[in-house]
Amino acid sequence: MRLFSQQGVSSTSLAEIAKAAGVTRGAIYWHFKNKSELFSEIWELSESSIADLEIEYQAKFPGDPLSVLREILIYILEATVVVERRRLMMEIIFHKCEFVGEMAVVQQAQRSLCLESYDRIEQTLVQCIQARVLPESLLTRRAAILMRCYISGIMENWLFAPDSFDLKKDAHDFVEILLEMFQHCPTLRKPA
Repeated sequence: MRLFSQQGVSSTSLAEIAKAAGVTRGAIYWHFKNKSELFSEIWELSESSIADLEIEYQAKFPGDPLSVLREILIYILEATVVVERRRLMMEIIFHKCEFVGEMAVVQQAQRSLCLESYDRIEQTLVQCIQARVLPESLLTRRAAILMRCYISGIMENWLFAPDSFDLKKDAHDFVEILLEMFQHCPTLRKPA
């Protein structure tokens, strides 16, 4: 991840990765056919930690899907600042990866994950509506798209210019703004 972050994905060879890891090139090829497979594995590990976190927050806030959602979103933003592995992964995705050549496969997988994430977010929003913590008339698909774009946009902008704002300090407020928009914005409502 450090090499990808420093040099970019396309400029980093598997031989360089093997050298930095202190293993032979053959050891890398034993586990991964190419960089896109290695990158995909790194991404999956990153995403699985969010799924584990969701289970933890569901136990902490039983029957309160909005609190679970709030805490996960705050974690995602704060972790971009304080968890090196997450920060590097987001930096690579937003600024250091060209989805061409062998990485085109990763881009296709990312598109599928994007659609899946809209579905997951929308399911969570429906649970919030059923728990009566979000309005029944909320346009859940539109809200899911806005949520994903809003959170990734904040991360991408902070990673591009970390001194421009204090993401760790403001993470909670950024998430509250988003949730307040879902609760009060008339253009996020189904027509009467």
